[in-house]
Amino acid sequence: QVHLVESGGGLVQAGDSLRLSCVASGRTFSTSTMGWYRQAPGKEREFVTNIKWSSGDVSYDSSVKGRFTISRDNAKNTVYLQMNSLKPEDTAVYYCRYSGTGSLRTEYVFWGQGTQVTVSS
Repeated sequence: QVHLVESGGGLVQAGDSLRLSCVASGRTFSTSTMGWYRQAPGKEREFVTNIKWSSGDVSYDSSVKGRFTISRDNAKNTVYLQMNSLKPEDTAVYYCRYSGTGSLRTEYVFWGQGTQVTVSS
């Protein structure tokens, strides 16, 4: 079992910046991917970004590319989401996601509790 704890959410104005953190603890896997999803009221949870833990390769949804940056700190088992030029449409609960591959290529997915990001106009 992997435990994820997000932090860093808050209320900001359009154009401001915010940094989210997600600390992972518990079982580790030989290969893993961590990332961020978000869910706005009345909408389904959507992909934002992820990073491969071993290589550092990253992927972004087109809606945030150029504004958001995902990074990791290996020593702290922490992934960050630097959000710049925030827009009201970025308002959502942001969830940290961990995906690990175990034996027999079995994939395990874990979610954090979420942190609220609100961007006012």
